[in-house]
Amino acid sequence: MKIFWKIAQVLLALFLIYGGIQHFLKPTFYEPFVPAFLPAKTMIVYLSGVAEIVLGILLLVPKYTKLAATGIIILMLVFLPVHVRDVFSETPAIGSHQAALIRLPFQFLFIAWAYGIRSFASK
Repeated sequence: MKIFWKIAQVLLALFLIYGGIQHFLKPTFYEPFVPAFLPAKTMIVYLSGVAEIVLGILLLVPKYTKLAATGIIILMLVFLPVHVRDVFSETPAIGSHQAALIRLPFQFLFIAWAYGIRSFASK
């Protein structure tokens, strides 16, 4: 079981780092996800990219794995309303209602994934 969670940890870290980098390479893709009432959409996209990269890197540092996993859970919970809103939006930011419906469960998957890593890291 230890090897499973170690692989899961590395995969989640790589996914977050890759996703965070994408925030810098394709900010216009992510800007529609930022709620309209928030200013400086591009800055928010960049900051969320930084958060994903930092959490992904920290997830790979044994001393900070549990902290990073907790941070990922919090980050995914912060992003959750955005994805729920997208499901019910007339024009989903992701592009289609089908894509929004597919993407939403992934938030719960990432939360559970990070929770599993967090639980493993505390043993």
